[in-house]
Amino acid sequence: MTSNTSPMKRRATLWVKRCFDVVVSAVALLALSPLFPVIALVLLVSQGPPVLFRQKRAGYLGRVFQIRKFRTMAAATGADAQPLPDADRVTAVGRWLRRTSLDELPELLNILAGQMSLVGPRPLPVAYLPLYDAHQRRRHDVRPGLTGLAQIQGRNRLTWEERFAYDVEYVDHLSLLLDLKIILRTVSVVVRGGGATAENGLTSQPFAGRPPG
Repeated sequence: MTSNTSPMKRRATLWVKRCFDVVVSAVALLALSPLFPVIALVLLVSQGPPVLFRQKRAGYLGRVFQIRKFRTMAAATGADAQPLPDADRVTAVGRWLRRTSLDELPELLNILAGQMSLVGPRPLPVAYLPLYDAHQRRRHDVRPGLTGLAQIQGRNRLTWEERFAYDVEYVDHLSLLLDLKIILRTVSVVVRGGGATAENGLTSQPFAGRPPG
């Protein structure tokens, strides 16, 4: 399904959405700035440097940018020198940061820079780009978001097919009212910690492409 919104109305919506992103992210960074050094200090003491996790992600139209989050995992390896599973590497502080979504706060800088939006499909690793089919690739028709439709519908407990379906649904029904509804629902989800971890582990299994058949 494609959007029924006229191109002119869609452009106007995206312009107002960007203005909203700039104002809210700037105000949030100012208001939450005292939290940044506190979280950084706790992470330094509990798990050592670096404080930030950085990774290249695919953004609007598949353009690559670097996402920043507070690091929640220790650099622990097994006897084979390979990293341990995520659930074994996450620290106690990191688990709490993930449940409260405070690890995502540095992404406000990505929003202010125009690489992300407050609401949109979550930015995924660049390695997934060649694995998308034409329908799934439409998630890149808007800026990736700090939160999104998939995040209020189950977050890490959704299958990849379910996530992509919600991502494209958001693209097709883009509106400021929908953004406001998602933001309000996100507050409730974060307070409850709903879907912060996957059913069988801390995070979802990596996306491997659409199954054949």
